[in-house]
Amino acid sequence: MTSKTSAVIERSLQNLLEDAAYLPVLQDEIRAKAFKSLASILSTPNRMHKSFLRVPLDNGEVTRIPAFRTQHNDTLGPYKGGIRFHESVNEDEVINLAALMTLKNALHEVPFGGGKGGVAINPRNYSARELYLICKKYVQYFSDILGPDKDIPAPDVGTGEREMDWMMAEYKSINPGKPYRGSFTGKSVINGGSLGRREATGKGVYFTFRYLLHDFLQGQHGFAGSSNSFAQTVMAHAGRPLKLAVQGFGNVGSIVALEAYQCTKLQNKIVAVSDRNSTLYNAEGLDIPALIGYAQTHHGDLPNTPEGLAEANVKAEIRGREDILYLDVEVLVLAALEDQIRADNVERIKASFIVEGANAPVTGDADQILLDKGCIVIPDILANAGGVIVSYFEWLQGRETQFYSEAQVFELLHDKMKSTMNAIYPGYFGNSRSLRQICYTHAVMKLSTNLYIQGKLY
Repeated sequence: MTSKTSAVIERSLQNLLEDAAYLPVLQDEIRAKAFKSLASILSTPNRMHKSFLRVPLDNGEVTRIPAFRTQHNDTLGPYKGGIRFHESVNEDEVINLAALMTLKNALHEVPFGGGKGGVAINPRNYSARELYLICKKYVQYFSDILGPDKDIPAPDVGTGEREMDWMMAEYKSINPGKPYRGSFTGKSVINGGSLGRREATGKGVYFTFRYLLHDFLQGQHGFAGSSNSFAQTVMAHAGRPLKLAVQGFGNVGSIVALEAYQCTKLQNKIVAVSDRNSTLYNAEGLDIPALIGYAQTHHGDLPNTPEGLAEANVKAEIRGREDILYLDVEVLVLAALEDQIRADNVERIKASFIVEGANAPVTGDADQILLDKGCIVIPDILANAGGVIVSYFEWLQGRETQFYSEAQVFELLHDKMKSTMNAIYPGYFGNSRSLRQICYTHAVMKLSTNLYIQGKLY
């Protein structure tokens, strides 16, 4: 793995190696060898599965579509991770994302390992029947490695509850008489899914930001008189009006925008949102509920013409898709795809806070530049874990056949994320390391400890 994830894992292990209080039983040459073993284990997946799905198309042709399932690490429990339908899907991407899932689950103390899957298609180019067949074929080709106690997929970019319903049905057909409800999460509620699963990631993304700027600050956790630059950034924006821009208006971005729009604890103004076509900007604030209503009746797309804005009854300027990244705002939420802020455009970023709703939207080089500028980046591993946390609740509900109310789900989600943030934020404001590095170190420490006590380093 040559990804940003791998690089931060290596830095985390170096931090732990130099911390004499961590695993003091390991000394000298034995310690060096153990940490070298940890680097080897955590920077590579346990298994990489690849197939070419044979799919008959509506026009009578047969095509072969690349499909992947990576199982990174199962030290803490069964593999867990989404299945992505996107034309950019490739082997390196799913390996990187599976590693991120391993660390995300470890950070939030969710008893799963990390996995990830993908199919290299643009789902918009396929009919519903063709997508159904692709889902069936995916389960057929990978059925031996999937299961409620082995590897539990969920939705990701380009997939949703419909695809998970199809896949679980195929898993049930292939495995008659075996438990099946926990084989996939992110299903429709009527099919055993959890209330609140669709909104969970977006709600969690906004909650991490709101908690930092309001709840954590209200607790007076060491901010007073702190010379830490990150603490000063938080204090400088606390209680003041905040302009927000949200890149991406799918299941994550639209919910983040709505949560910010409805929030009474912060003075938010959502001045810009974007999707794959364009950016909508209004310095006075956008009508987010109206935009969500429009997108729901237009295949998920925002209005990108004057006629569309009139239909939505929304006042906004229509700008280029990438313009949202460079607006003069306090908060930029990245809820689209990876590699949006890079070394070649990071100097144009004006936001003081960047919240990663998507996976890996900031590259490693850009991340360091933002850190040097004093920008606070709330990383994906912390911010967008709401989906996997509620997937865990769904998995539990399926096993117990007892289901939570939506209010209970969101209360449990917030409690879980609050616990993580209370463990992470104090250390962040006590040193000069990035929030990403602190989160990774915390997750790697948990994984390393478990690998050691399980005897995996011998």
